[in-house]
Amino acid sequence: MTEKVKIEKKPMLKFVDLGQEYPDKRGAELRAQDFKEISDRYNGDSAQDQSSRCSQCGVPYCSVHCPLHNHIPDWLKLTAEGRLREAYEMSAMTSTMPEICGRICPQDRLCEGNCVIEFSGHGAVTIGSVEKYITDSAWENGWVEPIEVGPSRGQSIGIIGAGPGGLSAAEYMRTAGYDVHIYDRYDRAGGLLTYGIPGFKLEKDVVMRRIERLSDAGIIFHQNFEVGKDATLEELRSKHDAILIATGVYKGREVKMPGVGLGGVEKALDYLTASNRKSFGDTVPDFDNGKLDAKGKDVVVIGGGDTAMDCVRTAIRQGAKSVKCLYRRDRDNMPGSQREVANAEDEGVEFIWLSGPKSFDGDVNVQTVNVAKMVLGAADASGRRAPEPDPSGDFSLNADMVIMALGFEPEELPTLFDAPELGVTRWGTVRVDHQNMMTNLDGVFAVGDIVRGASLVVWAIRDGRDVTEHMHNYLHHKATNAKNAA
Repeated sequence: MTEKVKIEKKPMLKFVDLGQEYPDKRGAELRAQDFKEISDRYNGDSAQDQSSRCSQCGVPYCSVHCPLHNHIPDWLKLTAEGRLREAYEMSAMTSTMPEICGRICPQDRLCEGNCVIEFSGHGAVTIGSVEKYITDSAWENGWVEPIEVGPSRGQSIGIIGAGPGGLSAAEYMRTAGYDVHIYDRYDRAGGLLTYGIPGFKLEKDVVMRRIERLSDAGIIFHQNFEVGKDATLEELRSKHDAILIATGVYKGREVKMPGVGLGGVEKALDYLTASNRKSFGDTVPDFDNGKLDAKGKDVVVIGGGDTAMDCVRTAIRQGAKSVKCLYRRDRDNMPGSQREVANAEDEGVEFIWLSGPKSFDGDVNVQTVNVAKMVLGAADASGRRAPEPDPSGDFSLNADMVIMALGFEPEELPTLFDAPELGVTRWGTVRVDHQNMMTNLDGVFAVGDIVRGASLVVWAIRDGRDVTEHMHNYLHHKATNAKNAA
């Protein structure tokens, strides 16, 4: 009884006596049989206990290193005190998709990786798992209210791309009273949230309920719509008072080496999209005929980022005979989440560090990957030690399928949009004025990976939030000038 009173009076700073505890994960063999999320969710007591470990430090490095600058210590304290609805409302103040970020953000590199008590050796607060618990509970209890649409301003915006950046901006602009139209090439909204990220990290009903909420608010989705084919950028500009380009980057990074054109050498996004479409029950010819199905195959995935981790873990679930991942640096220098690597290893993936492909052999389809061993030399421009070939260590691997997960680049803009006047950088990303996020075209803004290059979902959400202030200012001045001219 004495301990209970003590906790009620001082619910925080319990990290000394209470250890770090993540939600239980399903066993590796069991979870490898399906595409459901691998972790259970906290119950109320566990969420409160783990939240109470927060030290409430004066400089919250967790918030500083969160791209959204979420008020993390505040909603942890509210959760610890059992004030869960308030915790959700605090979380939703800075993020349009907190339960999605709680699932897919690399917390070990962002908020949790910069937790003060992690530095002291006590194990970080489990921020992502608490964030997921808060908002999932809010959905279940009806606390996620419909979007409150402001008085109509008589102006419309067109958003190109229904990924996290575009969806985030759409919500804020609709709340401000603008008519919002979203144009997207796919038959479902969500971008990489829907078709790029596997269900074991992000179940699709979690994304779909967000999209349904936007649709219920009167946001109009134009699916299967390709800008440059179904309408040029200039034609969309003539229909709307402002345009936002939020397409992301979808072109797989190309490599040139012997055998790259053989059958069975596939692009990561094609592979992941096919798998995710099957989870929706779609007919996918290239999966159904075995081309993009790893079942019974020796699979080699090339790359060390989160997309590579998605591919190896998807191949395990499809029943691959073996799954190996080649990465040219060592484990400490890989760009992907260490948690994802650990999950993949538990599920049966073999990582071959300090290795890279030299060529692919086979008649019509790939049969062998010829691999060069690597050593780490001096640091490159990124600060990581650059890999160099070690000729004495070459070897070969059997492979029926090779998945190239080497990152993404912008598609051929401005040609794709039939908009030669749109300014782009030498990397192919859209050039913007970073003071107002506007391109060189009046009233055309751009956010997310199409500006940054391949990055994190949370940065796209941040950009989608930030651009709304600039779009609103632009549209306000436009309306004022039109009124004065009349």
